[in-house]
Amino acid sequence: MKNMTLENIAQCCGGTYFGLEETKYKEVTSIAIDSRKVTKDGLFIPIRGERVDGHSFIPQVFEAGVLACLSEEKLEAPKGAYILVDSTPKALQKIAAFYRQSLDIKVVGITGSVGKTSTKEMIASVLKEKFHVHKTAGNFNNEIGLPLTVFDLREEHEVAVLEMGISDFGEMDRLARIANPNVCVITNIGQCHLEFLGDRDGVLRAKTEVFAHMKENGVAVLNGDDDKLASVKEVCGKSPIFYGKSTKDVYAADIEILGLEGIRMTLHLQGEEAKVTVPIPGEHNVYNAMAAACVGKALGMNLDEICRGIEAVQTISGRSNLITANGMTIIDDCYNANPVSMKASIDILSHAKGRKIAVLGDMGELGKDEKELHYGVGEYFKNKDVDMLFCAGELSAELARGAKEHTNCQVKYFVDREELIEALLQEVKNEDTILVKASHFMDYAKIVEALKNK
Repeated sequence: MKNMTLENIAQCCGGTYFGLEETKYKEVTSIAIDSRKVTKDGLFIPIRGERVDGHSFIPQVFEAGVLACLSEEKLEAPKGAYILVDSTPKALQKIAAFYRQSLDIKVVGITGSVGKTSTKEMIASVLKEKFHVHKTAGNFNNEIGLPLTVFDLREEHEVAVLEMGISDFGEMDRLARIANPNVCVITNIGQCHLEFLGDRDGVLRAKTEVFAHMKENGVAVLNGDDDKLASVKEVCGKSPIFYGKSTKDVYAADIEILGLEGIRMTLHLQGEEAKVTVPIPGEHNVYNAMAAACVGKALGMNLDEICRGIEAVQTISGRSNLITANGMTIIDDCYNANPVSMKASIDILSHAKGRKIAVLGDMGELGKDEKELHYGVGEYFKNKDVDMLFCAGELSAELARGAKEHTNCQVKYFVDREELIEALLQEVKNEDTILVKASHFMDYAKIVEALKNK
């Protein structure tokens, strides 16, 4: 890893080096917090968790051949070099920030209340038409995951597409300090993490902490159809690039919904235009495509390259991923949920063929209005072409009540997820389309697996 000698690592994180003098000038090959993932001549950073203290694995990783490890405590007769620090999580972040600065690479930072991951996938797909791209994997978008994503960067990468997720004030400041983005994308300001952020104005303040750590001459790409983001007039002395159906420079027209096959539209990009097909369902992907077009243009791509990248995008597990199994179509969107993304997924389901079944669960971290917000999702089924609603969870009782009181949709509510699965498997049949969505803690992936294995 470029410039990642033990001397530099100790210096950047404020640690004290213990070990042989000659070892101090060697570069580590990798950095890991999981003892099972260390490599020869790598660096191990132990993290104290609720159940496991990574420090207990230090002897094991030395046996595996690491060059050194970090530690919050002095080690007795260690089998190799180590760096003593006050806090390994804080050291992890400082080392990641140092490493990001050592690489000659463009960084695209993505945040927002809804759609971060799908936007990240769209942007990465576009940028791959011209650049060697590294992107956030899975849910590695927090104060532990983002540094680990950065540590996977190598000199051959030209662009990093980094997702940044937060739930409280100050977190974005710490994440952006690591990412130091050249381009910053904010997808929207929604009703997420209201338990900590209070209201949408609080969400806006928390998300826009990212601007303080953009590179000089950086570019802010914002959803101009979002009322809160549209109020941002200047970022680091420059006007943001706005995208949306109502914006002037980057917008989409002639939008044609192709059901679960995707969306056809005309993309207008700063005076140019082209017909393009987004090959994944959901009208929100129009916004993802526009955001990706803005980023591609900002990094010097032409319209043909951008459109090829949009048309090459693929879904990932848990994010509107279409699965065909046992004659049914499953819309696997069970990674996470909030009111905005729930309603978008209901829209996707309503465009499907055959009988349409929604399987929904509780949404977390919605604050004092959580019951009303669940009720509102149930009410949203009004005038939607959805045949049945299955839901489970304490808060989803309100979702079910909203659907029963405002729609003709057949509603089945269960306190327990396992009871829901049993009833659902008895109900579903060939040619059904089934949406599965809830916040991650509901573990609705088990419902997807049950349907696949029916």
